[in-house]
Amino acid sequence: MKKSILCAGLAITLLMSACNDDTLDAITTVDSSFETSADGWASELAEYSTETDTATIQFRSGRTNLPAGLDVKKFAYMLQAQNRSDDMFMYLKKKITGLVPNGTYSVVFDLDLATKYSEGAPGAGGSPSSSVYIKAGASPVEPAKKLVNKFYEFTLDKGQQANEGKDAVLLGNASNGLEEEKYAIVKRSNADKPFTVKVNAQGELWLFIGSDSGFEGLNTLYFDRAKVTIKEVAVN
Repeated sequence: MKKSILCAGLAITLLMSACNDDTLDAITTVDSSFETSADGWASELAEYSTETDTATIQFRSGRTNLPAGLDVKKFAYMLQAQNRSDDMFMYLKKKITGLVPNGTYSVVFDLDLATKYSEGAPGAGGSPSSSVYIKAGASPVEPAKKLVNKFYEFTLDKGQQANEGKDAVLLGNASNGLEEEKYAIVKRSNADKPFTVKVNAQGELWLFIGSDSGFEGLNTLYFDRAKVTIKEVAVN
């Protein structure tokens, strides 16, 4: 009898401990390497004027091979644009479904980024490495652009360049970590600062990753891998 009471007490203690834990077990992982497809990611460009000749922006995007100097047999998602507004934002977005309606989740982005820009490289308006900020975010509404006074604004709050917004975190910059201009794959992550977001009533969440550029020139980046860990958290 004493043994049964002891076991019952232990079970209750474990249950209470689980209830007090701020993290639940529901985890969704997105792991896109782009080897066979775009895996549901789509590209877009924002933060530029309608008076700008779009041909001069040279916006290019899509799944392609990694550039020379890396493993050219592997694929990545390439984004390229000529910054004509001193604050151009090029990004990828992906819709996630099947989450708990109105649930709260922590989101961690782990990116493998191919970039050729050396640390502190000079450039017009700013450095193509240290003035190009890599950001990632999540929102219950779709990231898009909207026309406001002849200017295509980003619809979510990503912050301005080095500053974060309520819908995005800063992962770092576009530096290759080298002293010379050559392509290298660097890692960017917010594992030490998970992003918290509430999904919509349909259990949907939109993810986005991209570059917020202060460099007034042509910038080309390759997202070699995008791993996103979405973990449900308890709300006290």
